[in-house]
Amino acid sequence: MLNAPPFPRRRSTRSILEGCVAIAAALAAIVIAPAALYAQQPPAIPSAPAVTAIRAGRLIDPDGGRVLTNQIILIEGSRIRDVGPNVQIPAGAQVIDLSRMTVMPGLVDSHNHLALTYKPEPESNVYYYTYVQESTALRAIQAASNGIQMLASGFTIVRDMGNNALYADTALRQAIDQGWIPGPTIVNSGIIIGGMGGQFFPPPEMVKEHNIVYQEYLDADTPDEIVKAVRQNILFGAKVIKICVDCKPYGYTADEIRLFIREAAKAGMKVAGHVQTSAGAKNAIDAGIWSIEHSGALNDDLHKQMAAKGIWRAGTETPTGLEGHPVSPQAYQRTVANLKNAYDNKVPTVFSTDADYFVAGKTRGELCLEFLRPWKDAGIPNADILRAITVNGYKVADIDKVRGPIKAGFFADLIALAGNPLEDIDALKNVQFVMKDGMVFKQDGVVTPAAFLHGGPVNGWRIR
Repeated sequence: MLNAPPFPRRRSTRSILEGCVAIAAALAAIVIAPAALYAQQPPAIPSAPAVTAIRAGRLIDPDGGRVLTNQIILIEGSRIRDVGPNVQIPAGAQVIDLSRMTVMPGLVDSHNHLALTYKPEPESNVYYYTYVQESTALRAIQAASNGIQMLASGFTIVRDMGNNALYADTALRQAIDQGWIPGPTIVNSGIIIGGMGGQFFPPPEMVKEHNIVYQEYLDADTPDEIVKAVRQNILFGAKVIKICVDCKPYGYTADEIRLFIREAAKAGMKVAGHVQTSAGAKNAIDAGIWSIEHSGALNDDLHKQMAAKGIWRAGTETPTGLEGHPVSPQAYQRTVANLKNAYDNKVPTVFSTDADYFVAGKTRGELCLEFLRPWKDAGIPNADILRAITVNGYKVADIDKVRGPIKAGFFADLIALAGNPLEDIDALKNVQFVMKDGMVFKQDGVVTPAAFLHGGPVNGWRIR
């Protein structure tokens, strides 16, 4: 078993870097250890304890907006076996005492870009530079780092929505699913599909001679190309299909979006639409798309139509005050008003950040939790913010039948914090305990990733 030293949690990226150094040192020690030691006794692959019992002083049910007290959560392997105040703890079970903490399901960021982190230097906060300069392999490693940072902040599920080079998102999902590294459950889109050029406006030389649009976007301009693009993403491991509805003047019609939906449905997948214009949003709504990503083009009428059809809204509302990413007071006021309008119209809404950049002094997870601010400023009650970042997130990820709620039969993903987010939503910024798949990743504010790091595979080579 690896015995990587834990590293203390600090509210800066330094803690993550120190932890990576510690993990690297532990791995190096294994590599240079005498072979004779392994000949005598091969190292065991870490796994979750057979039975773990968690004593929860307060257990939040986000769906009901209530707090249960003095609960026992019994976990067998990677799944929850029983929950309740009178659950019997079997002899020999590992007991984790969280009786002074608030225990709740893990958090969900419903729109993130883990393999993209553009910075003031050298990209001048322009992600095109990242795409040109950084290989898929390098971005996959960065995605793994960002995933660890997300998990440390309590995000146990991330919907990773493209701009991940040549399927770095699939590689990350597979590595986590195999049990090689810690990270959230990834619901990834593969390459974003759009009309010619995607979100780029490259010159002819770049498109015709160097394929500069790829690997960030798949061109699909005809019915045959639409079918082919969807099938390519499914083949290479996507779990949701994301399209650029209207990134170009030649955006998709409602019928073309319906073709995307039908083709994705063959593999049991949903379609998410990046939307920039009201006309594009209308086409997506008319087609019955699963979710609309970004909210700048939405208005009262479109919100009412989304609510009537049950279409998810992943608004990616950006707060003010993020270093290097200014939002004007007028733009922020519009953002907050739009979110409040969606809430008043009862649009199914999820917490989503579009995080794809670096902010000094913050991990990716800490950055994402800053996106709570627009929800607070919109006057949305804490209970409903909590539903958006948990229950609704499980649903939009189409994973709510197996992950999310703390219920018998579900995977054991849960977090604990000192405060009560139903009283103060910012309590989510101080997660002290994280369990993923029945294994402890963070305890007493200290990340201990050793149990997640091994050569595997332990979960089957057919993971795709």
